[in-house]
Amino acid sequence: MLDYINLRYQPSMNDIIVEYYVEPDNMTVSEAAEHIAAESSIGTWTDIVTMNMDIAKKLKPNVFSINGNIIKIAYPCELFEPGNMPQILSSIAGNIFGMNVINNLRLEDISFPKKIVGSFKGPAFGIKGIRKMLKIKNRPLLGTIIKPKVGLNAKEHAGVAREAWIGGCDIVKDDENLTDQIFNRFKDRVVETLEARDKAENLTGEKKIYMPNITAETEKMIERAEYIKDLGGEYIMIDILTTGWSAVQTIRDLDLGLVIHAHRAGHAALTRNKKHGISMLTVAKIARLIGVDQLHIGTAVGKMEGSAAEVREIEGEIEDMIIQPNKKQHVLEQRWHNIKPVFPVCSGGLHPGLVPELIKIMGKNIIIQMGGGIHGHDMGTMKGAAAARQAIDAALKHVNLKKYANSHVELQKALDKWGT
Repeated sequence: MLDYINLRYQPSMNDIIVEYYVEPDNMTVSEAAEHIAAESSIGTWTDIVTMNMDIAKKLKPNVFSINGNIIKIAYPCELFEPGNMPQILSSIAGNIFGMNVINNLRLEDISFPKKIVGSFKGPAFGIKGIRKMLKIKNRPLLGTIIKPKVGLNAKEHAGVAREAWIGGCDIVKDDENLTDQIFNRFKDRVVETLEARDKAENLTGEKKIYMPNITAETEKMIERAEYIKDLGGEYIMIDILTTGWSAVQTIRDLDLGLVIHAHRAGHAALTRNKKHGISMLTVAKIARLIGVDQLHIGTAVGKMEGSAAEVREIEGEIEDMIIQPNKKQHVLEQRWHNIKPVFPVCSGGLHPGLVPELIKIMGKNIIIQMGGGIHGHDMGTMKGAAAARQAIDAALKHVNLKKYANSHVELQKALDKWGT
């Protein structure tokens, strides 16, 4: 077999760099690394007569780092089709997960060279475009998810949205499993909720956003996106992992002028096992490259699995080799040539009492989404939204929540119910 390990190799700016966590089966990590590099590129399990040195010299990847169970492989850019994320992942995240020479394998990180980055569009709006649309410069955006997830009809859905907007939410979105059910038809819901948005804007003088969930078969998603655009909508939401990367890219390439909100439903099937699968960091990078504008990354303080360190790895400081090898950069906001930054969305078990800690961990450049933390307020959705907005105001003013609640009854009721 070819020798894929070359610890003296210095990755080129034209290489895709992939980091894996490896637990081999009855062999060393180095031996397992050879198999991973071969199977994910030009090799196979045995020597083959069809291999020639010209192919090997041009396309052979190099395992250039082995540190305990962590290996790093540099893949020549020529192995991959630009603009084709499924093909890229079929190589570096394909058959290798099923090899019997490993017990566990986790794709921890990817760094893309300029040639690959330039073949994707990235976000159409990104953080700056969204802030410009909403005319909000410095504070976190506040959003909610209509609850219950399913069961409300179109008019009821729109009514809840209207209360949330009037109370102080900037954004209202469908939940991940609400699309076009018999009790709440998609087209009716979009019409009703956009009308409620317009009324809320007139009442509050603030820009309000509705994010309908278009998740479906690709042709149906195109139809739904175009319908939203025709009615004056400005956003769409997609469950990016259940629809698939090809479908997400198809929607992005439509260039309809709609902000794309990416829900990560199903991600834990890939990301939760810290020894096997694909990291959320990797998912986030792929989503940004393809071109979503907003992405769920977890909360670090809510109900969903994911530590503060893991969430910060996506939104905060991590090691990325896309621009400067071994330099600390910011994943969702770092400069990726012409690829715009993605707005990180924090959602899952949040309530007003968690807002100061969340902002302390994540900073102000986030979208804070509360579902039950708004609709579960004892005074109703409108007051729940007001309490959430008050919590953000208090955090930005560096005022203790309990002190701020003395003059804000909505916040006080929230703290009485959920604490801090």
